[in-house]
Amino acid sequence: MKIRTWEYFIREAFISLRRNGLMSFASVSTVALSLLILGIFLVMVLNLNNMASTLESQVQISVYLQDNLSQLETREIGTRITKLPGVTQVLYISKDEAMSRFKQRLGDQQSILTALGDGNPLPNAFEVKVDKPERVKPVAQAIGQLKGVENAKFGQEVVEHLFDLTKMMRIFGLVLILFLALAALFIISNTIRLTVFARRREIGIMKYVGATDWFIRWPFLLEGTLLGMGGAVIAVLLLNQTYSALTHEVYESLTFLPLIPQYPFITNISLILLVTGAAIGALGSSISLRRFMKV
Repeated sequence: MKIRTWEYFIREAFISLRRNGLMSFASVSTVALSLLILGIFLVMVLNLNNMASTLESQVQISVYLQDNLSQLETREIGTRITKLPGVTQVLYISKDEAMSRFKQRLGDQQSILTALGDGNPLPNAFEVKVDKPERVKPVAQAIGQLKGVENAKFGQEVVEHLFDLTKMMRIFGLVLILFLALAALFIISNTIRLTVFARRREIGIMKYVGATDWFIRWPFLLEGTLLGMGGAVIAVLLLNQTYSALTHEVYESLTFLPLIPQYPFITNISLILLVTGAAIGALGSSISLRRFMKV
């Protein structure tokens, strides 16, 4: 196709956008809002997944021992735990060390332990780490069956609840995204339909003199694509600014939160939004043209 022909298509697309200014503004605004919500949900779901993975990798098993064990029996339990499949680290924590850690955790509130006197109710224990998160539960169950072990606990419930929350957000987000995408598609489709309807006689004459269907379609497809891209650019700019401010605040005050760094994370999300915006615009134009090309 000649460059002059493309120039004609692009000029016609911009003329139509200017002529239907109000509908074009409504289409761009709807696409921008839809894609901004899509971007926010993507950012939230991916960060929750990252947070859940980080927490899961840090899960360790706390093994509490019975009080009446000798040192030999304690060492034997430690050896048997080390030999379990997937166990990467076994650390012995005596009851004195456990009490010392507990006091450090209490800080200024250590006075509440004065009622215990010189007694120490905490048991001797092992801290166990495994190579894969999915091994935590079977390893904990195997350790719990060893003779001399009081119980073996791990924080898997917290991670499972986090994954359940992520799953719910993903389903809700997909439904909302689909609804907003259909709304944007409907408005863009109607914008193009108005343009095609206003120019139906011109289109009819062009067909009579031999213009191909694609020669007539291209300006409208470009118009729809520009509407979608315009909304996507606005959504990308807002999302970049919002995430930049959020990461700055989190890094300043909540450093323990494993937030995904802005680059290249937001760049990838932006590319997805730009492609989606262009696709919605082109699809909206195609839907309108399929009906009015019979003029």
